[in-house]
Amino acid sequence: MTLKQIKNNKAVRFFSNRYVLIFIIFLIWMTFGDENSFLLDREFNKEIDKLETDKNFYQTEINADKKKIEKLENPEQLDKYAREKYNMKKENEDIYIIEYDTVQ
Repeated sequence: MTLKQIKNNKAVRFFSNRYVLIFIIFLIWMTFGDENSFLLDREFNKEIDKLETDKNFYQTEINADKKKIEKLENPEQLDKYAREKYNMKKENEDIYIIEYDTVQ
């Protein structure tokens, strides 16, 4: 092929157009080079999704803790919780802790 035949090729003519060249450079710049690039935007979106799932998890934990606090405002429930969780007892009372061994 001669140089004239290469210049008359449709693909070469298309990519040698200055507007196409500018557009290609612009796409490369916006994908990789800019601070608002596509790659950084994707990373930020992943981080936002992770933070939203963390937020939902902690919100459910907060709601569960609020329900537990409301239960513990009742003196009978507080007494029951202290006995079960911390093995506390009243005066003149004996507590027997039974642990089961699981044999497989």
